[in-house]
Amino acid sequence: MTNKAKNKTSNSDAFIGTILPSFFAEYKTQLAFLFIFSFALYANTLLNDYTQDDAIVITDNMYTQAGIKGWGGIFTKDTFYGFFKEEGKANLVQGGRYRPFTLAMFALENQLFGNWPFIGHFINVLLFALSVLLLCHLTFTLLRDSQYRRWAQAIAFFTALIFAAHPIHTEVVANIKGRDEIMSLAASLLAMVFVLKNVDERQAKYLLFAGLSFFVALLSKENAIAFLAITPLAIYIFKNISFSKIIQSTSPLLFATLLFLTIRFSILGFGLGGDPPLELMNNPFLKIEGNAYVPLESNERIATIAYSLGKYIQLLIFPHPLTHDYYPRQIAIQHLGAWQVILSIIMYLFLIGLSIYGTIKKNIWGFAAAFYLGSLFLVSNIPFSIGTNLSERFVYMPSIGYCIIIAYLFCLLFDKLKGKKVVAWMLPSLLIILFTVKTFTRNFVWKDNYTLFTTDVKVSGNSAKMLNSAAGVLLETHFGDKEHADRDSKIRQALDYLTKAIKIHPNYKLAHLQKGNAHYYLKEFEEAIQSYNNVLRIDPDYPIQENIAIANREAGKYFGEEKGDLFKSINYLQKALSYNTNDYETLRLLGVAYGVKQDHPKALEYLQKALALKPKDPDALLNLATAMFMNGRHEEAEKLRQEALKIDPNVQKKRQNIK
Repeated sequence: MTNKAKNKTSNSDAFIGTILPSFFAEYKTQLAFLFIFSFALYANTLLNDYTQDDAIVITDNMYTQAGIKGWGGIFTKDTFYGFFKEEGKANLVQGGRYRPFTLAMFALENQLFGNWPFIGHFINVLLFALSVLLLCHLTFTLLRDSQYRRWAQAIAFFTALIFAAHPIHTEVVANIKGRDEIMSLAASLLAMVFVLKNVDERQAKYLLFAGLSFFVALLSKENAIAFLAITPLAIYIFKNISFSKIIQSTSPLLFATLLFLTIRFSILGFGLGGDPPLELMNNPFLKIEGNAYVPLESNERIATIAYSLGKYIQLLIFPHPLTHDYYPRQIAIQHLGAWQVILSIIMYLFLIGLSIYGTIKKNIWGFAAAFYLGSLFLVSNIPFSIGTNLSERFVYMPSIGYCIIIAYLFCLLFDKLKGKKVVAWMLPSLLIILFTVKTFTRNFVWKDNYTLFTTDVKVSGNSAKMLNSAAGVLLETHFGDKEHADRDSKIRQALDYLTKAIKIHPNYKLAHLQKGNAHYYLKEFEEAIQSYNNVLRIDPDYPIQENIAIANREAGKYFGEEKGDLFKSINYLQKALSYNTNDYETLRLLGVAYGVKQDHPKALEYLQKALALKPKDPDALLNLATAMFMNGRHEEAEKLRQEALKIDPNVQKKRQNIK
């Protein structure tokens, strides 16, 4: 910090010295504390695994897995292209996504360390802690020459402390994919710091640094564009300079935005990607009529958006319970007459009025409200659909407005209760302690997908996606647990989740697919086949034929070997063969079934086809030898038997009826 800055810091030393211990009132000491606190709070995420969308941007992304060789694809394709690996699917949400910077970071990390989640988590926590410092410094820099100079240091410290502790940020920091949010905000804050440095010191280099920083912010996530309005507004409210100087100081942000948009449009095209998709998991503003999804009525859409925006305020004030999933129908379709909707509309009208009035009066209330509203707008579903009703990560940037207001209220409280420091500290201490405990414990939920999904499904029990995800990890974890007593109960639990998911979203093909798998693991083959057929009903081109073939084959084997029902056995095996004519096991089972049925010519026919697929397999040779023997072709049977014995001398024990 320069001497000039140190002198300005002293304006707020007197006040902060009355509320903090003398050794702690030093600005550098506060910054050190904020960094240590922020890093320590999320240190319990360092040993967590990859979770949730990390597969899309890291582990299953062909570009990030290619290391720095993948940078070419990262910077020239939609962010999701490296995961879906084909044109069209990447643009599942309106407008597509172009966020190459953090993917380039992941690719570099993969180049240096491989798929090591510790590195990803460590960098996330480090960048978050640095973001907290930037927020503190930026807030102080804004306020130190304003009418709030007396409280500048205290407001800056509490704003950063509340931001660091707030549990709603756990999704961003604890999930490596949240790097896009962290980098977007950090680079935006840094750009704003450089703009203010230029305002104070009039050095052109800071304009260059501001433009570069803001370009990185935009390349990390598009919502950084909100700072194109927030930055000049902040200067207007807190700095006494002319409009022309404001425009001059913030012009690098405009140039960076134009460059970003030019690149983005050249890669993804203009517009918002056409009409919103008619798929509930990518467009929450749909409802089912008959057998088809149709857009919500205007009043339903407005009410549902209003309700969701009200939920953000509730989570900022009272962040419990938390969940990573608010997909349909965790947020139910709302109507304008609902009290929650009316209350939300009233709150946002108040915030809009406060931002306008506060901007005119140049006060901190107006700036905080405008910061919140401006940074929330792009993810509000108002200008375009973002693919879900809401998400806790979307309020990462807007929460700064909330933190500023609470920090200012703390200062008013301390000022009101002069001489009663213990009483004054009760409310701030309680808030920070509760936030800290909630954040620390919530971090453990992000340990891995199993922990995350099976925990959050208890909160997001009305989300089709959450139910499907929880069922998926249960099936993946427990389907092979043949020796575990609770194996079937876990699969039954998954079935319950999938049944509810399908009730919410009848055309959810992934849920139908997993339901088929669950029935298959429980040897409920008829139900499995029905579920697989439901997938084809929804999407005739979906590649599920192999699942259907295997389910029919195993059903045939089950009814033949365990139930002794040859009619059902052969019927299922013939269906399996119609999906895969070159499956050795299906042909073998058909040969055996027809042999047991005493239809020896048919048995011979299928076992010959089986041997053609495995000509050197001793079991296949003995199977055909048995069929030859039963068809009276004894010499050929003996020749096949001898050939089998040459390959495996012990195979004789498997066929006692060959003499």
